[in-house]
Amino acid sequence: MDGADESGRRPGLRLLWVSGLMGFLLCNWVDGFEDLNVTEHQFMDGYAFSTPPLMVGLSLIAGAASTGAVCLDGTLPGYHLHRGYGSGANSWLIHLEGGGWCNTIRTCVFRKKTPHGSSTHMEKLIPFTGILSNRAEENPDFYNWNRVKLRYCDGASFSGDSQNEAKTLYFRGQRIWLAAMKDLMSKGMHYANQALLSGCSAGGLAAILHCDEFRELFPRTTRVKCLSDAGLFLDVIDVSGGRTLRHMFGGVVRLQQVGKMLPQACTSRLNPTLCFFPQNLIPLTKTPLFLLNAAYDSWQILASLAPHSADPRGYWQKCRLNYAYCSSSQIQVLQDFRKQMLNAVSGFSGSKRNGLFINSCFAHCQTERQDTWFAHNSPRIGNKGIAQSVGDWYFDRAEVKSIDCPYPCDKTCHNLVFRQSF
Repeated sequence: MDGADESGRRPGLRLLWVSGLMGFLLCNWVDGFEDLNVTEHQFMDGYAFSTPPLMVGLSLIAGAASTGAVCLDGTLPGYHLHRGYGSGANSWLIHLEGGGWCNTIRTCVFRKKTPHGSSTHMEKLIPFTGILSNRAEENPDFYNWNRVKLRYCDGASFSGDSQNEAKTLYFRGQRIWLAAMKDLMSKGMHYANQALLSGCSAGGLAAILHCDEFRELFPRTTRVKCLSDAGLFLDVIDVSGGRTLRHMFGGVVRLQQVGKMLPQACTSRLNPTLCFFPQNLIPLTKTPLFLLNAAYDSWQILASLAPHSADPRGYWQKCRLNYAYCSSSQIQVLQDFRKQMLNAVSGFSGSKRNGLFINSCFAHCQTERQDTWFAHNSPRIGNKGIAQSVGDWYFDRAEVKSIDCPYPCDKTCHNLVFRQSF
């Protein structure tokens, strides 16, 4: 393609190379589906910090077991909390960790031996960067808030409520959510005068699922809003004509009995699996919500639009790993994907209370990374970056409905490309 050198770099675009298990992705090939578990602490090996980030310790929720609120393997759930101060002492930001899903007994048995299924395997210290940073120069609007990272160990976006006794699997995402909120309320969140529920990837979906529940925790005088980063998973047809992600979500919903936790306003007219897709949830969400998503979401290209299972001959192999190697016909498929995303948010964007930032980048999760959240060369739409856009929307400084022009017009992207096949 014009303008690309041997490594696929394009002028004006910053690329992040990702390789193996030690970078941005943790890929588990099970049952033919790529479980790409995306969290910022796994990504940190691929990003160099100018100064060491704040490291925050893990706190287990001691009372969670009494209500059955446990991880897949039965261990206690946990979170990382860094206390706010000054003007942010009574402000709370709750960030829900992402990390894929498990949709079969086999994938859940595998998962319970990882940090996304057991607190035994969780990192005891993680870096707080991006929206969780404690530095005003890195996180101008939320740096002095009480900032919480709720760890993800259930495999259903904090929404299941079931178990499998034969394999000793506990699907207790909804109970974990409730136990965490109860514990945090007892630690001072009850006094919040403003609160923001956010999340990345599977955590971004969870932020949508629990947005209105979060609102109900507080009096009406408390400013409460929600932010979904890379959580706008689309119900799209893959390159083989199938529906890879719908099949995956269907397994999650059935196995973990998610249906009973989904909004009745949705399940009364649609199959519960369809109600796990954000495009069918956002019209029902009453609380102000901000959607941040890359129009060419790298996770969705890899795992939903052009997964290996839909491309047995490898026609999409190079393109799915590096957009610079996409043919004109493949680029058109990606442009059609972008159009479906814009169609999915067309009604949502009409509400003044909601916010939107859809940039034409090949990326996934942009709030947790310092370079994409707030830095001198962060991605922008017009003259405004992600952190400023979220802050302007949250504090009602400006209405934010930012939709980028189609690829390849945006030269501020921090695009992800991958060195090897997963």
